[in-house]
Amino acid sequence: MIMNVREALRRALEEEMGRDENVILMGEEVAQYHGAYKVSQGLLEKYGSLRVIDTPISEEGFTGVGIGAAMAGMRPVVEWMTLNFSLQALDQTYNNAAKMLYMSGGQFNVPIVFRGPNGPAEYLSAQHSQSLQSIYCHCPGLRVVAPSTPADFLGLLKSSIRDNNPVIFLESELMYALKGEVPEEEFFVPLGSGAIRREGKDVTIIGFSKPMYLILEAASKLQKEGIEAEVIDLRTLRPLDEELVYRSVEKTNRCVVVDEAWPYASVGSHLSYLVSYNCFDFLDAPVELVSQEDVPVPYSHALELAALPSVEKVIDAVRRVTYLS
Repeated sequence: MIMNVREALRRALEEEMGRDENVILMGEEVAQYHGAYKVSQGLLEKYGSLRVIDTPISEEGFTGVGIGAAMAGMRPVVEWMTLNFSLQALDQTYNNAAKMLYMSGGQFNVPIVFRGPNGPAEYLSAQHSQSLQSIYCHCPGLRVVAPSTPADFLGLLKSSIRDNNPVIFLESELMYALKGEVPEEEFFVPLGSGAIRREGKDVTIIGFSKPMYLILEAASKLQKEGIEAEVIDLRTLRPLDEELVYRSVEKTNRCVVVDEAWPYASVGSHLSYLVSYNCFDFLDAPVELVSQEDVPVPYSHALELAALPSVEKVIDAVRRVTYLS
């Protein structure tokens, strides 16, 4: 069946809330307004105000409430209206959710999902366009998930809700209306499992979340130049499917990593290091990183587009690693 990302997320929430009464949804405007992006439409009417909870505008406050509820046996899904606002709750996420299992000697799990849109959309300017995945990947104890297709949003959210660890679930404002095929039967995607989106032999292009679509477009254009790119969708950033990545690079001998975040200390730069270190004997060229420019995202749309990864930047990077530029 065909669903958009918004509908896939709603289906995952509805199925898990129907299966387990301990699953609750909380966040700003998730109940009466049906969510800022209408992901939770209809859930208040179906499950009531004790399980679909509108919170005050206080990310640190309701994130902490969610963590406490998880420690007490609930399975909260906390919606951050945007990951930019999650910075207000970083102390709760880092010092309570991520560390509680370790610091309690295994006595307290924190089965909680923090979800919301991450990264630039359009015309949102510097304070609302940040790609913050590296902040959460940096912290032991957190799992970080970044799907790119409606089916994966469904399958990965269901797996995240059932996981006994805190999960950061990354979405995108520009992907909620994106449509794709979704299985009609109950469907799961295991955390830590990447996917090959396109087979190829000349170069491996690795990405995740929204940039997957410009990567696939770049791969189609490269095919017309006689370059067959293999496209890897990471899907989960922590834990990372390293085996899938290394197997592909050992086949193609060249690698381009695409990350919508800033390059310094990013997921993309760490992945570039991992490939360089673990596939050194197989590489015929240095690993290329295509990232956001190392500047705040401009409000001007023309400058915004210039600062972000693009199809042309990916193609240029592939030409460099194949020595065709």
